[in-house]
Order: sequence, then structure tokens, then C-alpha cells
Amino acid sequence: MKGAPLRLPGARPSRLSLRTRLLCLSIALVALGLVGTGVIVTTALHGYLQDRVDDRLVLTGQIAARLAPPSATGTPPSVQVLSALGDTTVTYLDANGSTRRAFDASTAPPGGGPQLPALNHANVLAHAGRPFTVPAREGGHSWRIIALAQPAQVVPPERTDTRGSVVVATSLDEVDRTITKTRNLSLTVGAALLAALTAASWFAVRSGLRPLTRIEETATAITAGDYSHRVPELAAPHTEVGRLTACLNQMLSRIDSAFQARAEAEARTRRFFADAGHELRTPLVGIKGYTDLYRMGALPTREDVDQTMTRIAEESERLTRLVEEMFLLARLDEDAHRPGTGADREPAFTLDLAPMDLRTLAADALHDIRALDATRPVTLTGPGGGKPATAPAVADEARLRQVVTNLIGNAVTHTPSGTPVRIGVGTVGAHAVLEVADQGPGLTPAERERVFDRFYRTDDSRTRTTGGSGLGLAIAHAFVTAHGGHLTLDTTPGQGCIFRIMLPLLDPSRH
Repeated sequence: MKGAPLRLPGARPSRLSLRTRLLCLSIALVALGLVGTGVIVTTALHGYLQDRVDDRLVLTGQIAARLAPPSATGTPPSVQVLSALGDTTVTYLDANGSTRRAFDASTAPPGGGPQLPALNHANVLAHAGRPFTVPAREGGHSWRIIALAQPAQVVPPERTDTRGSVVVATSLDEVDRTITKTRNLSLTVGAALLAALTAASWFAVRSGLRPLTRIEETATAITAGDYSHRVPELAAPHTEVGRLTACLNQMLSRIDSAFQARAEAEARTRRFFADAGHELRTPLVGIKGYTDLYRMGALPTREDVDQTMTRIAEESERLTRLVEEMFLLARLDEDAHRPGTGADREPAFTLDLAPMDLRTLAADALHDIRALDATRPVTLTGPGGGKPATAPAVADEARLRQVVTNLIGNAVTHTPSGTPVRIGVGTVGAHAVLEVADQGPGLTPAERERVFDRFYRTDDSRTRTTGGSGLGLAIAHAFVTAHGGHLTLDTTPGQGCIFRIMLPLLDPSRH
């Protein structure tokens, strides 16, 4: 559908703002980092504490294994000392795993003591003296135990069963309480830290996205019609935001220039049609008026008819000349905007180019001015004064004569009779130059800016006392541009005008 926004296949527009998504992503990453850190710290602490319990358990088990099995009626003091070490129990087993004697801690063991598995002599040897964890009898607690076989030398000689073992168990309640406290502390501190980081991230994301907010404000202003609005520079040019700001401002400048150029082109077009309509209407009104007089019988004599037909012929000739000039400008415009260059380009208007010297046109212009107004002092000089010099160029002589004719006609028409005129010819740098300078009233800066516009005349009343349709200088400018040259004007009010034709100098090596 025309005007629909471009979407990637399978892409769904997000309902959340970029600020919210960035904030959620940052908080999720921080939370994940805190949880991961807590898990690692808790796991490492649990392993460290359990290793300390195992070290103590192994030492206690080795001591208990070297003590003689107590009798049924007494408890050796050494065993009482071992069982009094915190939540620790000592149990002596026979070869079949049956309990001979059990010594619990001085206080009630957590969970009723450990739930011992079947520990006959073979099972004890299978554990190889490594601690392992078992549940409590009543559940809800864990115990760490070690089972060791007793050496034969500690068994009394009257005993024939020498495969007894000892089991030492220590409660893990202290380890579990420490881990629980550490976990709760980590969660509390992590939650507080996450809340603080959430607030800090909100301000950071808001500050980081401020350039995008400014861009949004600029786009809104441009949408409202303010094409001169620009994105302020909020970051260094080498940063991403700085480069984006520079690119956007360049794009906005081009858009602004394009809109201004379009507005100016539309204004010129409207002015062109208005001026063209007026210029075309004037001779047509004259022709229609004369034909109406003839049709109404207002021309009784042959002399009146001949005079009227002469006026109709003059207006028709003027109308024809105006249409031809407009058609010529249209062809020049089409050629100027036709794509392609060189041999790939098919010009709509061709020039008959050949080597020539602009001194020929300068000398003819001198004689033409004297023929138009014999009272004018006319001099032939070089560009800006001095002696005239050769000015070789490659040009269409007929078209350049038309340009020079327009320039000298403009000088004679728009300056008082007797005003001096100077024709300058020569070279300036890499250009062949021909000048037409007068000492007339000159033009104001505003008039100078529009002097090459079509249908522009300094007399806004559109009278014909100064002659012309306002297309002469526009045609002259178009012809010189088609030659690859420049037609310029230097003027100051009260000091006259200098029209200067500048063409690329002839390169003898190419001709």
C-alpha cells in the first residue's frame, strides 16, 4: 500500500519505548549478575565450611578409631571428650554393622541424631575413610559422618572378632545456619542494590537518550513547517551520537535548501506565466482590436485599411519574435538539464562551434553602436582598459553575435543619449573576454540580482518606451552558458554597468 511504513518480514512493532526496553535490559543484566554472584559466593562458602567440618571429622574419627572399644558398663574419658565436641556422636560397630556402644553429645542432637546406613565391615572399607552426608532420624537436618575400621591392636585379646569399626558424625546445622544467613544477607543487599541501580539506570538512560529526544523535537518542528530547525550538538563529533547529529543536520540542510529551491522555482514559474501571459496578451489585444475595427466598418478608406494592416503585421511580428524567444529558452533549458555528458548526451539545441577571435565581434559592435547613436563616444580597449588584444575561443559566431547585439542594444536603450560606451576585448587568465561597459545610471543590488531573469525589466510599469520583452539578457546568459562560459555584470548605482562575456580560451593543440 502506498505510504505504508517499511517492515522487515516477521518483525513486530514493539509496544514498549526504547527507554523502557533499555532500562529493563540493564536491570535484568544487573539482577542476573547479582544472582549469579550470590550463587557463586554461597556455593564457595558452603564448600569451604564443609571442608573444615570434614577436616575436623577426619581427625576426630582417626582418634576414635585408635581408642579401645568401651565396655558395656563404662565410658572412657577420652570418648566422652570426643562426643562432647559440639554436635558430635561416636558410635562403635561390630563386623556386621550392629551398634556396640553409641555416645551422643552432651545436648540433644539435632533431628534425633544421624540416620546411619548399613555399615558392615565391607561397607566401611568401601567408603575408604571419606566423609559423606546422611539425613537426621527425624528429618529437617543433615549430618556429616565418617566410618573407619579399627586396627587389630586396639581390640582386646579375648575378642575373636577383630573387624570392628567406629562411626563419627557431626551435625551440619551450624553450616546450614551460616549459609542461610549469608543467602538472606545477599538477597537483602542485592535487592537494595538493585533498587539503587534501577534509579541510577533510569537517570543514565534518560541522559543517554537525550540526543534522540532532541532529534524527535527537531523532527516535530520540521513536520510543523520549520525547515530551518537543526539538531543541537550534544556529543563530540567522533562519537556515534555526534556523527548521527552531523549527518541529520546535513540532511536537514539539504532538505531545507531543496524546499527553498522548489519554492523559488514555483515563484519563478508563477512569475514567468504571469509575465508571459501579459507579453502575449498585449500584441493579441492589438491584433483583435484592429480586426474588430475592420469588421465593424470603422475603416472607411483604403489608407485606413493599409495603416491598420501594417499595425497588425507589426504586432504579429512582435508576437512571433516573442514566441520564438520563449521556444529558444525552452530548448536551452532542456539542453541544460538533459542527463548525460559528452558523446552520451544528445543536445536539444546544437551550436555550430568553430575557432574564432572575439576581436571581430568587438569591432562590429563598435560600428553598430555608432550606427544606432552617432552622438555616443565609443572606444575599443582591452578588458578593464588598455589596448585591445586577441581573444581566441571556440564558439558559435552567429549566436555570440546575437549575445553582443543584445548587450549593446541594452546599453543604448537604457542609458541617456550621448553616454560613453566602451568595448573591451582580450584575455584574462584562461578566458577570452569581451566587455560592454557604459557610464549610465547603473543598477541597484536588487536589480542586479534579477537582471538575467526572464521577462524582468527595471521599469515595472511595462511600458514600451524602453523597448524589449525582458528576454534578451536571459537569452544572452543562456547562450554564453551553453558555450561553457559565464556572463557577468558589475554595476554600481550612478557608475554604469559592465557586462562581461568570459569563454574558455582556445587550446591550439586541440585545433
